[in-house]
Amino acid sequence: MRSQDYDRLYLSPPHLGRHELNYVSKAIEDNWVAPAGPNLAGFEADICAAVGVPYCVALSSGTAAIHLGLILLGVGPGDEVLCPSFTFVATANPIVYLGATPVFVDSEPATWNLCPERLREAILDRMAKGKKPKALILVHLYGMPAKLPEILALAQEFEIPILEDAAEALGSEWQQQPLGGFGRVGVFSFNGNKILTTSGGGALVTYDRALAERARFLATQAKDDAPHYQHSQLGYNYRLSNVLAGIGRGQMELLHDRVKRRREIFAWYREHLANLPGLTVALAPEPAGSRSNRWLTTILLNPADPDAETVSNLTPETLRRHLETRNIESRPLWKPLHLQPLFADAPVYGGAVCADLFARGLCLPSGTAMGDAELRRVKEALTEALSA
Repeated sequence: MRSQDYDRLYLSPPHLGRHELNYVSKAIEDNWVAPAGPNLAGFEADICAAVGVPYCVALSSGTAAIHLGLILLGVGPGDEVLCPSFTFVATANPIVYLGATPVFVDSEPATWNLCPERLREAILDRMAKGKKPKALILVHLYGMPAKLPEILALAQEFEIPILEDAAEALGSEWQQQPLGGFGRVGVFSFNGNKILTTSGGGALVTYDRALAERARFLATQAKDDAPHYQHSQLGYNYRLSNVLAGIGRGQMELLHDRVKRRREIFAWYREHLANLPGLTVALAPEPAGSRSNRWLTTILLNPADPDAETVSNLTPETLRRHLETRNIESRPLWKPLHLQPLFADAPVYGGAVCADLFARGLCLPSGTAMGDAELRRVKEALTEALSA
């Protein structure tokens, strides 16, 4: 059968509820379609309540939030910023926006996030070279909490402020505390493929009122307190619109249900793909104290299992192409940033772990609107490919 004989099954499409339209309609009825308005303030309050932090600034994207967060931490030209190599490019691009240099650090195999041992190595080596890192970007990949005790301890030991990139981790927790509030600044993404969406959008959260006020100032073109348009500092057009914030308000009402469903989908895949040869559902189980939102379910081909009786000759790309013949979208894991041409000259510490994950991994459809019929369709397509 041809791919067009099947309805398209997307990787992680938006999933709207019943209340988003109420907030958007109210904004239009009240003529609050300008950047500011009641939905924007309400959305920020909703995020604060969900994350457990007192201050939030809703922005046009998660990338904008990282950019402003790095500015708040004092990053500028000539500085160096520690960053995981295994992440989306938007984590590192704002470092370059500011004329700074990313210093990439390898992953560890349990959570795929920053390896504390490699992180210590990177810090000590950069300091020995006279370049103490200005900041550390901590990512929780695919919603899985990083090794927070070790990483937080290193940051404290060397007095390096943390920007916590929780773009993929809204609703995830460590020790029953929501992710996003462990750094001096935390950021979220509400892009269309995230667990909740505002179409496009992001947010910056912090416990520091002064940082929040400065972020809001910079995000609105850094307009000085004057009756005319006066600007003493460089600013940005980064605020989220009141209309899109209305979508966010309706979505935030669904956070608990959306996390619950993503975790159910992960559990289904883990149970029903367990016996497929040469494949394993990855990032399971969760490390003690961690609770992942399971934003995307990921698989690894030919896991390093000495008891495995069979291996697969497939690569993630051949498997992805086979799924496409059934009109099923999948995606390779993030290509490590130290392997990207854009960052060819950036320092890197380690790299073998995340390079191996990229070579063997694939993300499966994980959208919360999926039912058992769609999940079975993915399993059948995987079974076909692995049995050929």
